[in-house]
Parts: sequence; C-alpha cells; structure tokens
Amino acid sequence: MRELAEIALDAARLAGASYADVRIVHNQVQSISSKNGQVAALECQEDEGFGVRVLRDGAWGFASCGGLARQTLADTARRAVAVAAASARVRQQAVFLCAVPVVQDRYETPVEIDPFTVPLEDKLALLFQIDAELGRETWVRVAQSFMDFSRKQQLFMSTEGSCIEQRIVWSGAGFTATAVRDGDFQVRSYPNSFRGQFETRGYEMLQRWNLLEQAPRVASEAAALLHADPCPPGVRDLILDGSQVGLQIHESCGHPTELDRVLGTEANYAGMSFLTVDKLGALQYGSDVVTIRADATSPGGLGTFGYDDEGVPAQGWDLVRDGRFVGYLTSRETAAAIGESASRGCMRSDGWRNLPLIRMVNVSLMPGEWSLDDLVADTDDGILMDVNRSWSIDQYRNNFQFGTEVGWEIKGGKRGRMLRNPTYQGTTVDFWNRCDAICNTDHWTLWGLPSCGKGQPGQMMGTGHGAAPARFRDVRVGVTHD
Repeated sequence: MRELAEIALDAARLAGASYADVRIVHNQVQSISSKNGQVAALECQEDEGFGVRVLRDGAWGFASCGGLARQTLADTARRAVAVAAASARVRQQAVFLCAVPVVQDRYETPVEIDPFTVPLEDKLALLFQIDAELGRETWVRVAQSFMDFSRKQQLFMSTEGSCIEQRIVWSGAGFTATAVRDGDFQVRSYPNSFRGQFETRGYEMLQRWNLLEQAPRVASEAAALLHADPCPPGVRDLILDGSQVGLQIHESCGHPTELDRVLGTEANYAGMSFLTVDKLGALQYGSDVVTIRADATSPGGLGTFGYDDEGVPAQGWDLVRDGRFVGYLTSRETAAAIGESASRGCMRSDGWRNLPLIRMVNVSLMPGEWSLDDLVADTDDGILMDVNRSWSIDQYRNNFQFGTEVGWEIKGGKRGRMLRNPTYQGTTVDFWNRCDAICNTDHWTLWGLPSCGKGQPGQMMGTGHGAAPARFRDVRVGVTHD
C-alpha cells in the first residue's frame, strides 16, 4: 500500500504540486433491519479506492478513483494537479497551511468482538426476539429493529513525510415501536431514535444496552402515548433528556463552530453560521454552567479517531468555556486564516471518493452536579422531554424547533401526566443562556449520531455528543398544533 501511495505522490510532484496527500481507503459496511419478525433489509457493501489532494499555485485540486491500479494512481494524481492549476486561475487568495508534525503511526479502534465475525444468524435472531417482545403490546402494530456495523481501513501519506494507518470500527443498534389507534400513531425508540445508539466499539456494545430487556417498557410507552394528552402550549421550564441535549448540541453548537461555514466556503445543508470571527472570545454563548468541549480522543465516541485526514493528531479543546465562546472546529487552512498556529484536526472525508471537509468530532456538554431526581424535584412547573422525533434549524444555526417522542409534565417537583407530541423552540444564544442546571456523570452518555450530512457532493459522517439531562428556564413549548 505504501508503494502504491508513493506512486501517486511522485506523480503529483512531477506534475508541479507544491503539496500532495493521498488516502487509500477500504470500507466495509453491514446494515440489517427487521420488521415484525421478518427481514426488512440486509445490505453488505465493500469498496476500495483512493483520493489525491494537491496544492499548486496556491489552489486546491482533488481527484479520486476506485481500485488501486498503478497507472490509475499516477493518472489520478496528475488530474488532481490539473484541477488545481485551473482553480489557481480564478482563486482570490493563495491557500496557506499551518504546520503539522510529521508522523509515522498506526491507530486502531479498541474492539473486543469484531462485529463482522458474528454470524448473521445470531444477529437476526436477536432482532427477531426484540420484535416479538415489542409485538406483545396490543396497540403496537409495527416493531422494527436495527443493527449497523462499519470498518474503515485507511492509509494516509503526504509529501511532508507523514505515513499513518488507521482502522476505525463502529457498531450501532436500536429498535422502534409504533403504536396505532383511530388514525393516530405514536413512536417510542431505544436507546435513541433514528436506528439507535452508535459507538466506535465492537459487537460488545450491544450487550451494554440490554436491548431485549428494554423492549417491554418501550412498547408500553408507545401504547400509552395514544391515550396521552397533547403537550399544552406556553412558556415552561424545560428538562431535556441526554439524547435530546446531544442533538441540540449537534445542531446549535457543533455545526455553527465549523470554521469553513463561518468563513463562507461551505453553505450546503443549512450550512452557514452566526458565529463570526469577531465573536470569538467575546460572545456569552450560554450561562456560566455551560462548557462545551470538542474531543476526538473520547473512548467509544463516533467522532473518535487517531488522526484526521490531514494527518493532524486527535485532540481535545473547549468550544464554550463557562458560557463564553472560545473555539472553533478547524483545518490546517482555516486555522491559518484566523491566525492560529495549529489545526484542531477536524478534516475528515466519508471515504476515498470525496474531499475532506471540516467535520464535528465528539462535541459534548460537560456534566454538572445534579441527579435527575433532584432536578425534577427542584422544578415547580415544567416539562421533561425525551428522545428526538423532529428538528428544524435555519441556515445560520440560530432559530430552531425540536419535537420529541414523549414528554412528562412536572408540577410541584413531581413527574405527572404523560404528554404526546411535545415540541419546543428558541434561538441558540438565548436558549443556552437559559440553561441553569446539568445532571452529573452518572447520567452522562456519549451519544453517537451516524448520519450527519455536509458538502456537495453530499457526505455522511458520524459524530459523537456527550450529554446528560439539562434544564432550561422559561422556554416556549407546544408550538405546533396537535
């Protein structure tokens, strides 16, 4: 593989590139789903190819190709240089890259049980068992269970001398119960919505989440929602469960801190940002209990790796510290553009076909000191909302509206009636400044989100968001009609 990578780098140099890197990537994916005890989908994919990124005359060029034929490697590298030469004729300013250490290293996801060695029959048997448990509830008409596994093996080499091999494995699983009555339907999911929980671990992660044991409770709650009162509109104190806090972080904290969005070089998928450079170090992003940290080294996180796709080591740093906005997600180019001396290591691609972009690593809300029981007891008039059902946010990542699968009314410090179709809305800075309490490490989970979209052509990437339940004062809830 190293000899093949050198062919591409040599061809790029000879064609006039001042810098070049090559990524040789082998991807393997298995995705399984069941519906009411039958196989709903079974997808097994495997592909291999390479991408070459170059600088010439201060402009980027990129080209990629499937397979690893020697002549194709050289031809593709020359094509990348030709793209850079064409781009240079219309560039507004030259690209400058901040320095990065030259590295010779290897990184592997710690895995106890390789998910690709577990027999398909065993995986299906577990999914069918979960479906059967969900289906015991009378009102549940649709029981769906999911498993997803990925293994990415990559070699990165650059003309600066770095050579890095990585093997990233992640696993995911979950289920959903849909209850139906008189034209209405209600959904409950576990451990999270949209196919469940995802982690950079092996098959052993499924055992930790006790999927089969949780199925009766989830089915019962789906049925109970059919008879629950709608979420009343108004202004109430709001407690969000950890998984919903995770998605709130993703949409209103992670995306707006991506520096390419801020600088205007990325604008797809609601792609700009209100966090302009003048706000760095000055904006009171949240209350003083809010510290949001980016960390690509967190064990098990879907945004965990050894090195990004520029060869920058994984690291951790604060985005928001004690409520103050203090950091961005950066690349070698964007860090240099705002005068920083080093990249934070956020450039990643979803495979060999596509150019790396700034992507979220694990972006997490640091835990506080509350237990959930104490937080509920301290809330006089509020709603506890659990597990995301829908979201919407504007292109600057400012105005938002979220819906969750279930809510519980809180009166006088006690959890009361179940509420269906709960929603809340707000604006990012105002909302995070309303956060006055966060639960402790006993309630904190590093949630995995496998399908973050960005770029054009579109790329799907996994990110992680550590969060515990948190309280936000005086939030507008029930903003849609039942």
